[in-house]
Amino acid sequence: MTSFVPPVTLQGTHVCLQPLAAVHHDDLVDAVRDGELWKLWYTAIPSAEGMAAEITRRLNLQAQGSMMPFAVIEPASGRAVGMTTYMNIDAANHRVEIGSTWYRRSVQRGALNTEAKRLLLGHAFEALHCIAVEFRTHFFNHQSRRAIERLGAKLDGILRSHQINQHLLAQGALRDTCVYSILASEWPSVKTHLDYQLQRSRTS
Repeated sequence: MTSFVPPVTLQGTHVCLQPLAAVHHDDLVDAVRDGELWKLWYTAIPSAEGMAAEITRRLNLQAQGSMMPFAVIEPASGRAVGMTTYMNIDAANHRVEIGSTWYRRSVQRGALNTEAKRLLLGHAFEALHCIAVEFRTHFFNHQSRRAIERLGAKLDGILRSHQINQHLLAQGALRDTCVYSILASEWPSVKTHLDYQLQRSRTS
């Protein structure tokens, strides 16, 4: 039986998304140290010491059919600068979530992220024929929420006390999860919007 989301390389101008592999480990360790990203309490980003285990975890989920993980490659350097995934893959209902994403600080808030999302969304809607693509983030992760909203995703709702926050387990902190989505019927307008944003970045 073929996978609903088989491994694929997605190539753009500002970014290349390659199927995650152990060979990306050293680049990702260097990337996560740029800003000490694992210290952010409202998201789950692997530490440098935990990178090998995180790569293994994602590849195991890929083998189970619930995730397709990518290494985010910066074309100028050829190095991995982060991770992203299709996750919570629902083949029966043609839905995926784009998530478990992080980038080194030096490439955040730029064309790399916009184009990465453009590539992932385009592949999901045009090659996989998804009926919807979902995004989820912590209520207090305001940077992530703004980025998702800039894509054109709409807030479906907030799952209150959705998960136990593992970073603050001793304090009993719970995560409220904001759920966003883009529907297949909305993709043409979202694509036009993202292409416009990328064109502006090329000419600015």
